Amino acid sequence: MTAKDTSIRPILDKAIAGERISADEGLKLLQSHDLAAIGSAADQVSRRMHPEPYRTYNVDRNINYTNICTAVCHFCAFYRGPKSDEGYVLPREELLKKVEETVAVGGNQILMQGGLHPKFKLDWYEELLRDIKSSFPDVNVHGFSPPELHHFTKVNNLSIEEVLTRLKAAGLGSIPGGGAEILVDRVRNELTRGKVMSDDWLNVMRVWHKLGGISTATMMFGHVETLAERIEHLQRVRDLQDETGGFTAFICWTFQPDNTDLSHVPAVGSFEYLKTQAVSRLYLDNVPSIQSSWVTQGLKIGQLAMLFGANDMGSLMIEENVVAEAGTVHYLSLQQIRDAIEELGFEARQRDVFYQLVSPELERKAIEACHNPPQELVQLSV
Repeated sequence: MTAKDTSIRPILDKAIAGERISADEGLKLLQSHDLAAIGSAADQVSRRMHPEPYRTYNVDRNINYTNICTAVCHFCAFYRGPKSDEGYVLPREELLKKVEETVAVGGNQILMQGGLHPKFKLDWYEELLRDIKSSFPDVNVHGFSPPELHHFTKVNNLSIEEVLTRLKAAGLGSIPGGGAEILVDRVRNELTRGKVMSDDWLNVMRVWHKLGGISTATMMFGHVETLAERIEHLQRVRDLQDETGGFTAFICWTFQPDNTDLSHVPAVGSFEYLKTQAVSRLYLDNVPSIQSSWVTQGLKIGQLAMLFGANDMGSLMIEENVVAEAGTVHYLSLQQIRDAIEELGFEARQRDVFYQLVSPELERKAIEACHNPPQELVQLSV
């Protein structure tokens, strides 16, 4: 596609050819309004990196084990302070029931995150992991974001190496990229108090990768950051990936302002989301996969994102609480996710956290379950 903004054509050609673009070039792309040309280039890069005839999705459940949090994040509608009457900790039996329900519909992973609880010691989390793995040995626990893990070092007076080594031994399988927001301390200081800063977030991931673990990286944008700071975030992710190679995927989404302290900030639209995701694909030449964020964008934009650099539709997301608390509620059935992929001319295939295709038996189990879901999961979707 010929770029209407001719100044970006050399940058797009460079990325399409597999050459690395600079921070200045990335910023120039974000400043451009030529969405069609940027999206087309990102799609070409995605197809070069993923020539396979399928696009993927996952079946998992987001379990928030507590909403009690010592950090104050102005963008978060989910957390409750330690003294709040609305704070909770999921009873262990209820949490294990949620895992059981996930397995029943063909899921093989749980995304487990929570607030920065002021009292729980590391052995509480180790016991939680052992309880899950003893009952569900084939379920991957994609758990504990870098802010949580850094918090564990403070509560327990331990190094991040010791925290991660112990959790890995207890059954932690991979780490989600949550809590990154924008990896620029000016932005983080404006958004939050009492939460991990950029270098420490990156170091958690660095140590985990060096222990042989994998993780995802994320970016929440459209609040107080500048376009240059979005690129700085991408640069820091790219630099760490050059060092460790441990990121399997990158997911970006727009800030959801409703019910937060930043509700006065206008929400950015689909144009900005698609452009930022496309630039992310062009910039992160060393991160294998890009996930669409239909949870914040809805079905149509989530599907369109698959032509703007994404090669993965993300998760069925049997349960989601954090984004929903901010007033954004998009639910898709497994059939809708599969249809969205197939309408674009790809096969729809279920994957695991390692971006490997699951067995045909597990995939069929999930498809069959979506046509006759357990009643407790039906209630979650209404």
